[in-house]
Amino acid sequence: QVQLVESGGGLVQPGGSLRLSCSASGSIFSLYVMGWYRQAPGKQRELVAAITSSGDTNYADSVKGRFTISRSNAKNTMYLQMNSLEPEDTAVYYCNAAHPLTLRTAWGQGTQVTVSS
Repeated sequence: QVQLVESGGGLVQPGGSLRLSCSASGSIFSLYVMGWYRQAPGKQRELVAAITSSGDTNYADSVKGRFTISRSNAKNTMYLQMNSLEPEDTAVYYCNAAHPLTLRTAWGQGTQVTVSS
């Protein structure tokens, strides 16, 4: 089973940028479909972006053109570059890994992103 650890969250002003990282261990990272989810207070967890083992990506409409998901299979790490941040992006961001055959998933502990002036 893969273990995931997020980092890179923090407080940023509107219009600013942050880069989140998700480090994986314990399994063959390159096999997994990886994703970033977020959960704001009082709201359901939602998919932000996902990337397959071959690098195909998918984004929520609300972040298209502002966020970029990427992965380095050599470093067992996934990234989320977040630009033009808005207060509505404030949430806890979670890293997710889904095995393409067994469909088992794993979650990181989450990292807080706060966009505020």
